[in-house]
Amino acid sequence: MTYRNKVYVSMDADNDLHYYRLMQAWKQSDYSSFNFYDAHDLNNIYDKSETSIKTGLQERFRNSKVFVLLVGDHTRYLYKFVRWEIEQALRRELPCIVVNLNGKRLQDSDRCPPIIKNKLSIHISFNAKIMEYALNKWPSFHAQKYSIRDTQAYHYNASVYQGLGL
Repeated sequence: MTYRNKVYVSMDADNDLHYYRLMQAWKQSDYSSFNFYDAHDLNNIYDKSETSIKTGLQERFRNSKVFVLLVGDHTRYLYKFVRWEIEQALRRELPCIVVNLNGKRLQDSDRCPPIIKNKLSIHISFNAKIMEYALNKWPSFHAQKYSIRDTQAYHYNASVYQGLGL
């Protein structure tokens, strides 16, 4: 059995990769406590065929304990990989953290991919403090809600953001 301690991050790599790179920079910064074990550090995928890529991504999913979806302007329209990744996360019952790159703190109905709109997930804004909070708190809350088959989308109220200085 694989030890699952990784965070799987899905995004529109053509348009939003710099946000993922910023997350990596937060992780490396001496001035931030933000940290995550990145599933993308696992196996490099050299063969660029769709089958090979999805096989490599499956390995990353097997090592992941949380799924993070970075939602930008075009994310809802991506089916080949992003939708497939969302399907994998939901099928594997991974806690899903949906991160709005536009700063919204709740579900953005204009940008959120329909497949995850009415699924058990937490919707947050893109910021190291709230992401770290969600990575630490959401998995146990998700487990409680999943056990009673709760399927709604959640968001943190303003007091959580205020408590984090946001």
